Amino acid sequence: MTFKRVLAGAVAALALCPALANAAPDPALGKDVLMRSIAFRTVEGGGQVPALAAYYASVLKAAGFADADIVITPMEGTATFAATIPGSDPSLRPLLMLGHMDVVEAKREDWTRDPFVPVEENGYIFGRGSEDNKYDVAMMVTVLAGLKKDGWKPRRTVKLLLSGDEETAMRTTRALAAQYKEAELALNGDGGGGLLGEDGAPVLYLLQAGEKTYADFDIAFTDPGGHSSAPTATNPLYRLAKAIDRIADYEFAPMINELTRASLTLTAQRIGGEAGEAMRRYVATQDKDAAALLSTYPEFVGQIRTTCVATMAQAGHALNALPQSARAQVNCRIFPGVAIDAVKAELTRIVADPTAAITQVGDATASDASPLRRDVTSAVEAAVRARFPGLSVTPSMSAGATDSLYFRALGVPSYGVSTLFTKASDGFAHGLNERVPAGGIAASQRQWEAMLKALAK
Repeated sequence: MTFKRVLAGAVAALALCPALANAAPDPALGKDVLMRSIAFRTVEGGGQVPALAAYYASVLKAAGFADADIVITPMEGTATFAATIPGSDPSLRPLLMLGHMDVVEAKREDWTRDPFVPVEENGYIFGRGSEDNKYDVAMMVTVLAGLKKDGWKPRRTVKLLLSGDEETAMRTTRALAAQYKEAELALNGDGGGGLLGEDGAPVLYLLQAGEKTYADFDIAFTDPGGHSSAPTATNPLYRLAKAIDRIADYEFAPMINELTRASLTLTAQRIGGEAGEAMRRYVATQDKDAAALLSTYPEFVGQIRTTCVATMAQAGHALNALPQSARAQVNCRIFPGVAIDAVKAELTRIVADPTAAITQVGDATASDASPLRRDVTSAVEAAVRARFPGLSVTPSMSAGATDSLYFRALGVPSYGVSTLFTKASDGFAHGLNERVPAGGIAASQRQWEAMLKALAK
């Protein structure tokens, strides 16, 4: 998912934070674990996720974790990983740290470098998964290793949970969420993150507290067909075209919640201008004209309403025959708290054709936004501003799904708190020549350490 990360050359800024000056991260270990992680080709079907999990286990065991504190569970060619630092107060529910070990596929012939041979060049570490999500996983693993070596004993139990197929079916995510659904909260390294300007100066930090529900729908029309020389009024391709036009012209009702209210308020202050004024009006009164203006901005339309868009279509079987079938797939990003079935019913009403067969594709799960808990926002703000004094921390809702989806659906408040800071121009997650800045590793480790100590004390 999901301008979510930003280059951090902020080691010098740490001197400005006495609260973090006593921390002792090991940036050399952080870089080593990151680069070794990239070398595991943890794509779907590659069979390397269990091997990567075993490697992470070896790092933690070398730091003093007992065998019983690490659990690797194989699952259908992949695996889950769980590592625990027990808390001193068993009455407190655990704090979870989330990440994923798998990556999307990458082809050697497409890349400038081998995507699974990590390389450090010009201040960047290149390799598939470097940004999504092995950077923050390496930070979490090495921070826990350092805390274990230091003899840290939190009051609240801390558990690092890593899934093995977040990029695909998310079966491992569902299994982990079901097993640890009694947790107090989750901090996810695969969401949120920092943005730098092209000059390298920090711009903002996004605290991700919600995700729109991803759902696909199939809209199909059928007909007996016939010879193309004898057109009929029931041509399914024409009926499909009308249905797509209706969907294209339709706007779902504007919505707002605690998360988007806070996000739009802060964003309005930052960007100003016509869009900023529209955000202020929308937050105050849900003004329809303001909503209409914001809907003209691709980066904002998803923040104020459910969106559905046709993405694929198939029709016909021969150039000289009337089509016997025509169908399209519609992808919806549903506002938190809205039921998937309610969106399906609305699509049915929009299409307004009783001959249309509308079905949901795949298994979608809906979740609401997490509350903006003061303990979480305070801990994140303190950790981020120790790194970049005065930096704006903005609550955010992402359009894509992460592991947080399944934890939120089971009632675990989950927050995207990636420690990666990058320029917008350096965002190559899922793309060619994916890379992360090497200079911010120590600062990222300190940020994770500060958040853990604040929330697990």
